[in-house]
Amino acid sequence: MELSLASLVEWFKEHPEILAWLGGSSVFIFCFSILGVSYLVSIIPEDYFLPSKRTPTLWKSKVPILRLAVLVIKNIIGILLVMGGIMMLVLPGQGLLTIVTGFLFLDYPGKFIIERRIVSYPAILAALNWIRKRNNKPSLKV
Repeated sequence: MELSLASLVEWFKEHPEILAWLGGSSVFIFCFSILGVSYLVSIIPEDYFLPSKRTPTLWKSKVPILRLAVLVIKNIIGILLVMGGIMMLVLPGQGLLTIVTGFLFLDYPGKFIIERRIVSYPAILAALNWIRKRNNKPSLKV
């Protein structure tokens, strides 16, 4: 089967509901990522990036079933955001921002080291602290 731009356009003409769903999900994910990033940046503790290793949460030892449920839900949200961000690379929306937000939701080895390295860039730290200042939160310490 040969896939060309003309055949893809023709396929979307035959299935307009799929294009509507893709556009609607793109708008939803765009709004979620803009509002979500602002909220998530504001709830980060100011000393979160100071230790060299992430400290385990109380949930990990006290309520393992609840922690597992939260972990599964968080990873599902992360996967959906990454997929939506990939769609937004060709559809309207903030594709790269949504992909980054999705990776922040996901749990994978070495994530904390990568987060610390990214936040240590002066421009990124300034942007994060600007968001925190707008939400009346103290600046992040790196």
